[in-house]
Amino acid sequence: MLITNDQVRKYLKDNPLLTIKEVAINLSLTYDRVRHIKQRLEERDRIQKVETPEGRSGVLTKGKMWQVYDGSWRESLTFEVDKIEELVKFKEDLLNDLTELGKLQKPVLTKYKKDGDVCLEISLPDIHVGKGDIIELMNNYLLSILSLVGKAEKFGIDRILLPIGNDGMNSEGKRKTTTGGTPQEDSLLWKDSFRVYTTLICSAVKELSAMYPVDIIVITGNHDEERMFYAGECISAYFKNNKNITVNNSGEYRKYYEYGTNMLMFTHGDKEKTSDLPLILATEEPEMFARTKFREVHCGHLHKEKMDEYRGIKVRFLPSICTTDEWHKMKGYQHLRAAQAYLWNKKTGYEGHFQTSLV
Repeated sequence: MLITNDQVRKYLKDNPLLTIKEVAINLSLTYDRVRHIKQRLEERDRIQKVETPEGRSGVLTKGKMWQVYDGSWRESLTFEVDKIEELVKFKEDLLNDLTELGKLQKPVLTKYKKDGDVCLEISLPDIHVGKGDIIELMNNYLLSILSLVGKAEKFGIDRILLPIGNDGMNSEGKRKTTTGGTPQEDSLLWKDSFRVYTTLICSAVKELSAMYPVDIIVITGNHDEERMFYAGECISAYFKNNKNITVNNSGEYRKYYEYGTNMLMFTHGDKEKTSDLPLILATEEPEMFARTKFREVHCGHLHKEKMDEYRGIKVRFLPSICTTDEWHKMKGYQHLRAAQAYLWNKKTGYEGHFQTSLV
């Protein structure tokens, strides 16, 4: 059996009284290999750990200084971070955030008296947590949701559908790129953006579920495909004992939702040809297609509103509330920042939608 260096190091730490020869015999390794690993281990233990600029524990492995044209000096430091301590700290911070969230008892809104047969879909794609002013984004997200609920509640809400994801985070994290490798300029450290997004969604769901049943659908995006799945698992675990909340975090790229005579497909919209989406909808879920009369596809990705209809099936691209970054400004791309919510009647289908615009 192949034994890795990490396994040898662990064995040496667990058995400090054994000689190099004894360890080599016990693990069926050469004396020189065990001696080399032990020497490196002892050297590492002798190095004094320091605190990195981000507040993590690590070892300074390389440093250099140079003078620039104006006479000032610049410094570059490279640290080897303690990965175990880093992961433990991340876990503690995330659990603390969720614990503090759990202490919030008083909802902002109370359930409107009029009940009805309407599902309110609150869909805010492409919020890109990690890009721009995070406090402004969090406030805009939560206030937009509460504004849309306030506009719709008089129609008698039966339950709320909350699609999340759709580029909920701006990058895949530490490598600061999209899933496909396009570089991104993040305003937050990757651990912080994950914690902010997770607690932001949990905060919104906590408020909504105090009023109505909430169905969450996690949509894959092209900026954060991996991390959105992890976030979906955290959110699902946080609400696992709440019977008023369901979470669909399946591995399917396209997800479907059925409400009365309505069939909805959710996809980011960056992979498929728009005109093919209605046929994909019908072939992937033929039984749901047969049971329903009103069918739509809702996408993100474009950050602007756009709608086409194919054989009675509408394909909508929904607007975004996120700000425009420098790259998009340079290219001349602009969009009206807005949040939308859709009313779906169990029997009569689409009954209209509401919009909250950001100025």
